[in-house]
Amino acid sequence: MQDQRARVDWREGSVPVARAFDDPYFSLHDGLAETRHVFLTGNDLPARLRPGFHIAELGFGTGLNLLATLQAAADRPGPMRYTAFEAFPMTPEDMARALDAFPDLPAGALLTPWRAGRTCFTLGALEVTVIIGDARATLPAWDGCADAWYLDGFAPAKNPELWEPALMAEVARHTAPGGSFATYSAAGAVRRALAAAGFTVARAPGFGRKRHMTLGRLRAEATA
Repeated sequence: MQDQRARVDWREGSVPVARAFDDPYFSLHDGLAETRHVFLTGNDLPARLRPGFHIAELGFGTGLNLLATLQAAADRPGPMRYTAFEAFPMTPEDMARALDAFPDLPAGALLTPWRAGRTCFTLGALEVTVIIGDARATLPAWDGCADAWYLDGFAPAKNPELWEPALMAEVARHTAPGGSFATYSAAGAVRRALAAAGFTVARAPGFGRKRHMTLGRLRAEATA
């Protein structure tokens, strides 16, 4: 794993904040409920899960989205794939502290390989790969194709690199026909970039104090 680790500050003792972006990794209100609302429900999961289903994520962070997905997939047959792109991986110590806030999740299952420096491992029905490096370089080189995307970078105003039109075009290029995305962001620039990339784009009720989030499906003509 690269030495370029995330530098983390803590808000209210248990909420990790990325120092480089001055943005929390998950909602101050209820990070797990936010993940379930935005990424699982936004991608119509777990209903769509099936053997061979592939989830991809921009911004692995604490691993919260992975663990929530693992929990949601507990009664689904596998194997399924989960690929995450992360430029600044968390230290195991910071990840463990962050996940302490969610005692109902099987954090130990993730922390064991993470502490060993492994970025490819199996959790239940999920075959997990975490690709370390700037997604603007690593995603174009990826040979995978996702059925559902979790777009979970830091806020576009603070981390614009992870939302730029060229990267959203790569997300579309690495999406299976009829594949979906969901994101907490409702920023106009993000919605326009995703629409230009080939997705239908819709606003949906956001989580907590956020009025809106964004979700969509890859248009048929985008894969023709």
